[in-house]
Amino acid sequence: MSNALEKKGAVYPSLAGKNVLVTGGATGIGAAIVEAFVRQGAHVAFVDFNDAAGVTLAEALSDARFRHCDLRNVAELQATVSALEAEMGGFDVLVNNAANDDRHRYDEVTPDYWDERMATNLRHQFFAAQAVAPGMRARGGGAIVNFGSVSWHLGLPELVLYQTAKAGVEGMTRALARDLGGDNIRVTAIVPGNVDTPRQKQWYTPDGEAEILNAQCLKRRIQPKDVAALALFLASDDGALCSGHEYFVDAGWR
Repeated sequence: MSNALEKKGAVYPSLAGKNVLVTGGATGIGAAIVEAFVRQGAHVAFVDFNDAAGVTLAEALSDARFRHCDLRNVAELQATVSALEAEMGGFDVLVNNAANDDRHRYDEVTPDYWDERMATNLRHQFFAAQAVAPGMRARGGGAIVNFGSVSWHLGLPELVLYQTAKAGVEGMTRALARDLGGDNIRVTAIVPGNVDTPRQKQWYTPDGEAEILNAQCLKRRIQPKDVAALALFLASDDGALCSGHEYFVDAGWR
């Protein structure tokens, strides 16, 4: 019985019927999060600018709707959230997953690239939270789960803007938790380690992956489903008193 339960994963009755919005949900960790909430019986909307992957995922799932959205465009983000709320009646859960960790040298950064990286990795998380908060308040509360990164805790090379943005996510999470707590909206952050996705494989050779495993306390690669499992808990009533903090899924990477 223990093996069967382990394969199935936890079931959170409080998530059944909840309206969930996932950003960057077409591939990788985001797709795993979309799938995990659908398995819980939630009504899931997800946004991405990868139309092909988004349409394919939505067609494969029983209760997920995909909308194209370039989250760097705040007006487009706000209009997309508004349209989805009109269709679904507001959101109970927001998972701010979208990000991009393209490598870059500090001495090649321009002001325009700085602005684009902040828009890609930090700004949209705030404006997505701002957009859903009134609806959550009207529904009696909700959960916002932001995504940080272990990278800035480790000081990895050629990621200065990504790490700056992800450090900002944790500060923003604490501030929003304070501002929204009176409306019974809890705000947390997930801090993933190096997750085994096709995108991450482009950055690491087998030797590089071995170095990551050697630095982890637990000697196995983190999978998208491991991150999704934490998102489910934080969004559920079982995580009802978790707010204002970050939670690591990094296999003890030090």
